[in-house]
Parts: sequence; C-alpha cells; structure tokens
Amino acid sequence: MNTEWRILEIDLGTGRVTTKGMPADEVRPFLGGRGLGAYLLSRLTGPGTDPLSPETPLIFTTGPLTGAGVPSADRFSLSSISPLTGTVFDTNSGGRLGRFLKRAGWDVLILKGSFEKPSLLYIEDEEVKIVPAQDLWGRRVSYVLDHIKREFGKQCGMAVIGPAGENQVKYASAMTERMRALGRGGAGAVMGAKKLKAVVVKGSGKVQVADQLRLKVVLEESNRWLRAHPVTSKALPALGTPMMVRICSRAGIFPMANFQRVAVGESEAYSGERLASEFTIGRSGCVGCFIQCGRLTRAGDEEGEGPEYESLWALGPNLLVKDMEAIIKASYLCNELGMDTISAGATIACAMELSERGIRESSLEFGEPSGVMDALEKISARKGEGNELAEGSRHLAAACEAPEYAMQVKGMELPGYDPRGAQGQGLAYATSNRGGCHLRGGYLIAREILGIPKKVHGHIVLGKGGHVARAQDFGAIADSLSACRFATFALSQEYWSRMVHAVTGWDISGEDLMGIGERIINLERILNIDRGIGPAEDTLPPRLMTEPLKEGPCAGEVVRLAEMLEEYYAHRDWPDGIPSGKKRMELDLYENGRRILGEAG
Repeated sequence: MNTEWRILEIDLGTGRVTTKGMPADEVRPFLGGRGLGAYLLSRLTGPGTDPLSPETPLIFTTGPLTGAGVPSADRFSLSSISPLTGTVFDTNSGGRLGRFLKRAGWDVLILKGSFEKPSLLYIEDEEVKIVPAQDLWGRRVSYVLDHIKREFGKQCGMAVIGPAGENQVKYASAMTERMRALGRGGAGAVMGAKKLKAVVVKGSGKVQVADQLRLKVVLEESNRWLRAHPVTSKALPALGTPMMVRICSRAGIFPMANFQRVAVGESEAYSGERLASEFTIGRSGCVGCFIQCGRLTRAGDEEGEGPEYESLWALGPNLLVKDMEAIIKASYLCNELGMDTISAGATIACAMELSERGIRESSLEFGEPSGVMDALEKISARKGEGNELAEGSRHLAAACEAPEYAMQVKGMELPGYDPRGAQGQGLAYATSNRGGCHLRGGYLIAREILGIPKKVHGHIVLGKGGHVARAQDFGAIADSLSACRFATFALSQEYWSRMVHAVTGWDISGEDLMGIGERIINLERILNIDRGIGPAEDTLPPRLMTEPLKEGPCAGEVVRLAEMLEEYYAHRDWPDGIPSGKKRMELDLYENGRRILGEAG
C-alpha cells in the first residue's frame, strides 16, 4: 500500500503546478475527506483570510475508501472558508470527481489564486490544462454539463457553477454530474470569485486496495445489513428523502412559514408518497450505490432530478406554496442556477415574513409561487431585490434591525426540522461548526424521530449533550471516509474501521475512528474560534427558545438550549465553550510540543 498521499496544487493566477507527497502517518489522524480538509485549512489559511480573496484555497479531498469499490462510500469533499458564515466549512457530494481524482493518481487537489478570465480546469492523469471558458460564463448548469460531456467524454468527474456562483451569491453551490450538489456554505461563490467555471477530472489508473479478500468479506457482511435495514432497503429506495415529510409532520416538527408554526394536516400535499405517485418517473443515485435515494421527476413539460426532502420543504411549506409542480420547478431552477435550495428558500421566507410584518417592503408573499421563481432568477443575477437576498437571511434581517426573523445559526439557514419538538437537534444546530446544519451538527433526527441507532425522546434534555457530541463525531468520520450518511444508519463504526483496514492497511478500530471524529470536531472549533466565531455564536433564533409551538404533538415546547449547552460543553471538555489545553493535548492537536493553532488554553 502507498505510504503517502499525493497532492496536486495549482495556482490559477500563475498556472504553476506543484506536486507533493503527504505521509500516510500525517493523514491518518484526520482520515481524509472533511478531516483532512480541515487540517489543510489550518496550514493554508489564517484568522483574517477573506473567503472570496484569491489566496483562499479550494481543497478537494478524497477519503480512504474513495474509488475502492465500496458502495455508498465513493464521495469527495470540498473544503474552504464559507462566504456565507465566515467559518471553516466542508461540503461533500456524490458523483465521480473523487473517484477519477484517485484514478488519476491524486488524493488531494488544492486550488489557489484566481484566473484572469473565466476558465475551466481539466486534469487527466498527470496532465493539467487550463481551458478558456468565456463562452460558458453566464450559462446554466445543464448546458455546461452537456458541453463538458461533448468535449471531454462521459467518463469524467466534474464540478461546475451556474450564474449564482459567477455572481458570488453567498450560498451558491457547485454542481456535479446528474445535478448532485456541493450544496451548503457557498462553495460556488468561492469558485466564481476565482473565475473557475468548472473542474473536470479523468483518470485511467486503478485505486490500490491493501487486502482485496478482506474487503470482499466485510463488504458482503455490510451489504447484508444495508439490505436488511428498513430505511436503506425500503423507505429510501421507494420514496427517497421525501419519506421524511409524513414522519416529521406526525412528530410535530415539520416547519411552516419561516418556522412560525408546524404542519397539522397539511403535509399530505407535500408527501413523498404523493411525489412518487404523481411526479416520479424513475430513481437515481450515486454510482455503485444500490440505495438509489434520488428521484427522477417530471413537472409539466420539465424533467429533472429531485426535489430532496430539504428542497421540497424549503421551497414549499416554508413559503406556504402548496403547488407541488411549482415546488419541483423551483428546485429545478435552483439546480440550474447553482444555488443551495435551503438557504435560498429560507432567505425568501425571511423576506416574506419581514414584508408581512411591515418591517421591509417586498413583492414576495407567502403562498405565491410565481414570486418565488422570479426571486430566484433575481438572486442569481443579483438584480433588484435579489442583490440583497443573495447575501443570506442574516444580512437581510440585520439590515432591517430585525435579526430575530432570520432562521439561521452562524449565518447558515436552518433546514426543515423544528427543534422545539427535537431538543437534541436544537443543540446540534447551535453547536454545528459550519452553522445551522442538520448534518454537521449531528443528525439527532435519526435518534429522536427515527429511533436510529436507538430511540431517544425528543422532548427530554437530559443526556442530549453526550448524544449530540457522539453523533457529531460519527458524522465527522462519515464525511472524512467519504461515506454516505444513510449508510451509517445501518453500519456501525466497527464495519467502517474494517473497510479502512482492508483498503489502506491501517490497523484501526471503531473506537479509533470515534477518536478521529472527535479530533476533527475540535480542530474545526479551534479554527472557528481563531476566526472570531466562538461560544457566543452557539445559539438559536430567539423564536425557537421563547415562542412555544401552538399546535401538534409538541404544543407548548420551546428549545431548552442553556441546559443542554452546559452538559455538552462539560462532555466535550470545553470550559466556557473553548477546547481545554488538556483536551487539545489528548487529541494531539499539538506539534513539536506546541498546539497547531494559538496559545495553550
């Protein structure tokens, strides 16, 4: 097995290409993917790094399982500084870019600097080409994807931006083939600032596996569990992520109208069952994954992929839009423009409520789908009202001196789960290192609503500090492998450690992986604190902590954050929310006797 990971570094401004090796012993403490991205950010950025400046790196990282033939673990990560939140962040996606990067002989791709004119970066094995892309600038995502397939062939991996990224919308996405997204945090805006229209990778090599027989055995066992688990074998293949609509509605946590209330009876209009029976024409998903959780849909004369649960919620009930066809078309449009559906929908919802309350004038009204489509176009182009909406809900509400109406944490808009009925999810939102995210915060919905790996009552706060911390650590492992979160529903850390051992030869246990996850969370926390984003930001929109729900099974509930936060900090050994010197030493976040960042705490 290789004893080092290979890094390809390209300065887009000068065209200089540098190759280097990174010892596997230096990679292993951060595993790959998200963890390795955070470690490299600690080396390549400082507290004052501007997310949209040329020196800000874009770091594409593969995981130790990427390209090795592990179903549901063929993803890749993109790490940078978020223009939306100012935090360190990562975002990951399916698609084939990670696999082809590995086949080309590279484990990591680091992009610095900025092109002078719009360009496309093409990598084939050891060859790097910079291709003019002025003719693609301004084009929508599907046009660019089709162009790349015609020019470079179908056997390639790619990440492209649409007009939203070009115009540096703070929550612009980078899209991969088949309309999968590097969605949250504004990776598309960072690419746009670099005038980087697309990254295209082809590779002709083979990913090495240390012990193919061992891998075959553990995959046979793992696949049996995946095929036996009710979520990965039945619910997701049948309905995709919109399976969660009915579940969340029955639990009383399906938000409506910018979290002003929750659905009581209205959810049938948005259900996964309705999407499947009236609009779905096929299934889709990541290459090699049998779950195939994506939906191929038709709305009127348009066809596309999605919407996922979050897109359906953000562009539907969150805006009180009841027309499913309109919701699907709005989701398609976000994909074409290259824009995060959650932040787009939540920012529009914020504008609607501000207008409804007479705080800010706007043509946007709850329940009006035509206004939504127009707003998305204007946001992407930064025209008229869209220029302000392109900055996100925190900026929008703060400009009106009404920050309480922005449903966000650390600048990132919340997804479609009301935490007043899922206390642990509220803590997860508040402590997420990249902002108001259900995944990076620890997907407590799995425990509190789905009962995975065991049922934890959503209304109880005692013990949630430990549950959230462990869920965050395990999530950091999945993102660093790079594995699909759904696969972790069925497979414990022991199965993942056996796969890593088989592919890399590293002697690593399940608890070793959990220690790596904890190290990653702590490193991200340290990086954010150095950037001025500390414990004071571990909070929620006031509405969720002071306004009880008035309807449904969670009526009367608010998030009791202070109680949980104290327990969480104690569990983490973060006095006053800051990792202690003892914890940093325990996790080897020192080198040569000195901590990676800052002074001893």
